[in-house]
Amino acid sequence: MARPTKAKPTPNTDVPRGETQGATLTLPQFLAQTGTLTAQEREQLVDQAEVMLEKLYVHLPLKRSMHAVDPVQRLKLLRFRLSGLSERRFHDELIRIFTDLRDLHTNYILPRPYQTKTAFLPFLVEEYSEGSTRRYLVSKTFAGFTHPTFKPGVTLTSWSGVPIERAVELNADRQAGSNADARHARGLEALTLRTMAMAAPPDEEWVLVGYVDGAVARELRLDWQVFEPEPGPTGGGGGQGAARASLGLDLRTELARRAKKALFNPGAMAAERSAAARPGGPAATDAAGTSLLPDAFAFREVTTPSGKFGYIRIWTFMVKDDNAFVAEFVRMAGLLPKTGLIVDVRGNGGGNILCAEKLLQVLTPRPVEPTLLSFVNSPLTLQVCRQNEFVAAWAPSISQSVETGEGYSRGFPILPAEEYNRLGQRYQGPVVLITDPLCYSATDIFAAGFQDNQIGPILSAGGRTGAGGANVWDHELLRQVLPGPTSPFSALPKGASFRVAIRRVIRAGTHRGVPLEDLGVEPDQTHRMTKGDLLQGNVDLLAKAGTLLAGRPRVSLDLIVGAPAAGKRKVTLTTQGLDRVDLAVDGRPRATLDVTDGSATAEIPHPGGGGHDVAARGFKGGGLKAVAHAAV
Repeated sequence: MARPTKAKPTPNTDVPRGETQGATLTLPQFLAQTGTLTAQEREQLVDQAEVMLEKLYVHLPLKRSMHAVDPVQRLKLLRFRLSGLSERRFHDELIRIFTDLRDLHTNYILPRPYQTKTAFLPFLVEEYSEGSTRRYLVSKTFAGFTHPTFKPGVTLTSWSGVPIERAVELNADRQAGSNADARHARGLEALTLRTMAMAAPPDEEWVLVGYVDGAVARELRLDWQVFEPEPGPTGGGGGQGAARASLGLDLRTELARRAKKALFNPGAMAAERSAAARPGGPAATDAAGTSLLPDAFAFREVTTPSGKFGYIRIWTFMVKDDNAFVAEFVRMAGLLPKTGLIVDVRGNGGGNILCAEKLLQVLTPRPVEPTLLSFVNSPLTLQVCRQNEFVAAWAPSISQSVETGEGYSRGFPILPAEEYNRLGQRYQGPVVLITDPLCYSATDIFAAGFQDNQIGPILSAGGRTGAGGANVWDHELLRQVLPGPTSPFSALPKGASFRVAIRRVIRAGTHRGVPLEDLGVEPDQTHRMTKGDLLQGNVDLLAKAGTLLAGRPRVSLDLIVGAPAAGKRKVTLTTQGLDRVDLAVDGRPRATLDVTDGSATAEIPHPGGGGHDVAARGFKGGGLKAVAHAAV
């Protein structure tokens, strides 16, 4: 093996200006400025954690059973031992209590300055399969980092003297993923990127990375550094009451996504800032190939051995305006081929549940059935529901549990079912969804809805989704919904906070009644990432997705509504793969006709005035296959 070398330290100027909040620090420099909590502040954090977990945490019975943990008792023991713990040890113990729940929704958020900082090494490592063997490859390096042999494409062999496979395995055990696939994916990511809002800083100040450069085995020492990523431009976590209560988010994955974007994709960061700087903000740009919400979406046409298809990457559902989110997806899909659509949600930690569930309708002709959410039955959840109108529907069944002994409330969707179907189908081609074990929360819900409403096949790059089946509320929201001097929630010291899974998600449709937490979404097919995928833009993954699309039936339905004449309107239809079309105006049936591939016409009564919806519903063999709309 070649003699170990030490990489040149990365200067503060290597992180481009505007992509961080402040200078890059070495790990020792950062730790020297972290500060301490008083004994009273420590007790306050433990007290509030106990309220959150014992009286609100919807998965507590499940986690006690599945993972043999008792977080409430551990908090009591921590309170007893507080005086003998160092500052670092206190944070470690509180982090571990939450991590052992294996629930990425339910977290201890460390105080300032930890919560806004990310520790990083100047490269990303990703895995690929070579036969039945997993390999670990450097896929990207930080723009400010240069080295003659350590560059994208080299394969890692060891991590500070530990064989790389074992190092990933050990790191995975420290993660809160709900299943083995999720923990492995997060363990791999955390090798080089640690978001310190919910994770302890690295114990080591530097690592010794073993790698193969061609046929030469080498080692390189790299120092941990710390920076503050720029927050996302579209938000999704602010607001009051109901506007803030519809989140389903793995905050750690979202923070890591922003950090990776800042460190390894400066072009995307520049495009994001350019869009935000335009008059009117991101929605003011309308260039084909550029999303109006560049932090949430990317889209393009892709060519595979099976043909040309549309491709939309959904990076995050963390967007406040769910209707704008869906409208942008529809706009992008309209610019792409109608032969088929690849929707890629890999690495998406979730966000606004309404963005995820309202999006499903545009991909299917059938009405979407949303998931149901339920509270754990407790005096505190009853108080929350009775005092807040947006969750009042849950109160009667929680109250009734005193007599019935039920552990959970009745399940309801966040909004009435019709709110998830107001827009209807807007893309008629076949659709395949690509997931991975880093998909979590709102993205889990989206994948479950995609499967349960039979929209298309799911192709995973690694296994089941992350299994985050809940709606998450943070401590500040709980202070909003239960204000005043009698509230069990008090202000926390130095910006510290907690998040808790407060409503569990129950699947609908083909998996009706099945919980999402700890189970995740099982894909229809799995693709093991290849070296070509990592270095050539997912070439083999997209080829596999193209094969799935090519095997799906093709249908299309377009309509043009003519001008009114003699109290009627002429409707011209263009169809493929259908044998019948029904026409309705504002939901009222007006005409039906048999069709073959090609054009057909029909007449409908002129409804008078404006603001009407003409809907065409296309069938094949009695099954609804496509829906199209026209405004008149």
